[in-house]
Amino acid sequence: MEPRPRPDAVQEPRRARRARADLREAQGVTDKGAPDLDSFPLIAKGNKYEDFAVDQTMTHHWGRTLTRADNVAFSTATCAWLPLHLNVEYARSQGHPDMVINPMLVLCTTVGLSVEDLSESGGPFLGIDDCVFLRPVYPGDTITASSRVVEMRPSASKPGVGIVTWHTTACNQHGEPVIELVRTNLVAARGDGPSTSSARKDHA
Repeated sequence: MEPRPRPDAVQEPRRARRARADLREAQGVTDKGAPDLDSFPLIAKGNKYEDFAVDQTMTHHWGRTLTRADNVAFSTATCAWLPLHLNVEYARSQGHPDMVINPMLVLCTTVGLSVEDLSESGGPFLGIDDCVFLRPVYPGDTITASSRVVEMRPSASKPGVGIVTWHTTACNQHGEPVIELVRTNLVAARGDGPSTSSARKDHA
């Protein structure tokens, strides 16, 4: 005659099933296994138009080390076959210590570093002006970025948004500037939208 299972041994699978069911319910997962996306809370992120002020400066807290793999993948994906970005020996023959990171990757990374502070709240990208590559970036260099608000005004054609322009500079790990650019975005405002006096007067 086989021994009868202990009561706690019988209860444990039931407890585990109940715990899993409670977790699925808390996560909004239906019986079909798909999450109930309508029940997920939406958390607003990013700065609004009123959070900016002319001459306000923000140091973006992210940094990014650009690797040889980043450079080769980006240059290959964009069909940028310039030997300077793919051929170490050629780059050295041109006076560089290593292959040069594709400047377009430096540009894209710099913009990406600034998104959380500048345009995370959403709004169409209106363009980049005055982009200057100041010095080469090499594999293993880490770049960080900061931005200054240079201009802002309410949109005349789109209620509820403003137009903000920033000057962004990225530096390598030695504090040397590697790129600077000016970019502009539409930025969502709070409430009924910005007025000519709605921007913050204090500077960060």
